[in-house]
Amino acid sequence: MMNDTIETIGSSILHHGKYNDRIYLLKLSRHDFPGILDELDELASKEKYSKIIAKVPSYAKDGFTEYGYSVEASIPGFYNASEDVYFMGKYFTGSRRQNCDPEKIREILNAATEKSVQGGAVELPAGLYYKICDTSEINQIAEVYRTVFETYPFPIHEPEYIRKTMDENFIYFSIRKNNKIVALASTEMDVVSQNVEMTDFATLPEYQGYGLGVYLLQKMENEMHKRNIRTAYTIARAFSCGINMIFAKMGYRYSGTLVNNTNISGNFESMNVWYKSL
Repeated sequence: MMNDTIETIGSSILHHGKYNDRIYLLKLSRHDFPGILDELDELASKEKYSKIIAKVPSYAKDGFTEYGYSVEASIPGFYNASEDVYFMGKYFTGSRRQNCDPEKIREILNAATEKSVQGGAVELPAGLYYKICDTSEINQIAEVYRTVFETYPFPIHEPEYIRKTMDENFIYFSIRKNNKIVALASTEMDVVSQNVEMTDFATLPEYQGYGLGVYLLQKMENEMHKRNIRTAYTIARAFSCGINMIFAKMGYRYSGTLVNNTNISGNFESMNVWYKSL
């Protein structure tokens, strides 16, 4: 499978390639601003990408706006619980900009928000137990992701990718039966900026409907709290009722939709941003 690559411009980090047909500016370094704006345009033009999505600290928001970006979502206090972040999109084709079925997205958000008052702890069904994963389990983790996701924007199907992320800033959380992983999720921590992305939720089909995602999210939040992480967020498939409900139920706030943002299973999908102060 064709995976996009992670590289740097100056001290800023971006993820780009033909698979998602976009540039994703993951981390903007203050030293690279505003010069990076021209470099992003040049890269998009050279590779004929149809979208740039950028995580923009509030100090750079006006500069990105002047270059034709618009805010699609935002998270208050993203950097050290003090500076906001804006997810800003720039489009190079009309079709990429066109939000597919906004009515359905609204329906799912409304349904999720109604669930948000139904909090309360989730208990695991008999025979299931929780465990933080270690590197001896990378093959099994990749296997679960291969089973649940036909394709994915990052190479979570590959054991070596799982190992690399574990060595860096990810923790993988699991629910098991007889030592076999049946549900997974991960935290991608930015320890310096005290924020975390709650991501890569996957439950084997036969174990869906038991609230395992909510259970994992509770455990993930507890672990992040211990590590002094201040803000949690997720970028969830807009058409997936289940994942939006998990975050609404746990008190996360919806803050915008990234239009046609991510290639999942061969189609571009819009993604909803949810956040919570821990």
